[in-house]
Amino acid sequence: MWHHDPVTTATAPANTAGIEICYETFGDDARPTIMLIMGLGGQMISWPDEFCEVLVERGYHVVRFDNRDVGRSTWLDTPDFDPGVALMELMGGGQPEVPYMLDDLAADAVSLLDHLGIESAHIVGVSMGGMIAQSIAIGWPDRTRSLTSIMSTTGEPDVGQPRPEVLGALLESAPADPEAAVQAGVEIDRIISSPDHFDEALSRAKTERAVARGVNPAGVARQMAAIVSSPPRNDGLESLSMPTLVIHGRQDPLVTFDGGERTAKLVPGAEFMAIDDMGHDIPVAHHARVTEAITTLAARADA
Repeated sequence: MWHHDPVTTATAPANTAGIEICYETFGDDARPTIMLIMGLGGQMISWPDEFCEVLVERGYHVVRFDNRDVGRSTWLDTPDFDPGVALMELMGGGQPEVPYMLDDLAADAVSLLDHLGIESAHIVGVSMGGMIAQSIAIGWPDRTRSLTSIMSTTGEPDVGQPRPEVLGALLESAPADPEAAVQAGVEIDRIISSPDHFDEALSRAKTERAVARGVNPAGVARQMAAIVSSPPRNDGLESLSMPTLVIHGRQDPLVTFDGGERTAKLVPGAEFMAIDDMGHDIPVAHHARVTEAITTLAARADA
């Protein structure tokens, strides 16, 4: 497993004062940009280096980054916010004050485009990253050349909800010991990933790298609160006009398949790619198919 040294590893000021976003770029910045946005608790390295390199080989400049509260972006300090209490209140229909919402995470990404001098980009997100990508397309349509929403959903409560046993595993307290944290990460991957394609060695290598960069359970809880507290995006999705691709695995136990179906139904003219043997991951077996779909959409948008 080789790791390419990106052209740039640096930080940029986020939408909120005092928050820095750690990012990496691949390829020539004179080419059209594909921005990759990772999901709940996921670091930018969850976009494999090889995946990014394929996009570069197809003629694109690639940006990936750590969302606030994970990896090497700023971790917030919110001593007065109890994520457990807030999540229980949110799930009971209440509206507690949360540190930030999905729109704030979207604004962070747009701030990164500003920092890099990129007027508009092809926005690609998985899971929570798909929710952020949708929020960028809705709130900043002029910055969004195309939208690719992968294994994500609309925020409506009747679609894309996790199976109870999966949600229970995600909400378990993360171990403090690094080796135990790695093992816990591998087990979560095993639960949510494509059953026919789960690669334990690959999962362990990715998780070890993530733990070495820094794991922030409190930040993941704040991100979860942002997801649950943000309003549904159905009206905004219906207003979109940029080329849009929705990709979803039929075996996804975390954001169920109907979340992707509903997203594609709402966005006018959206393409929908259903992958029979995919769970809540993009297995190596499907990298070629997914990168081809992203770049085909991008080429159509650029034309």
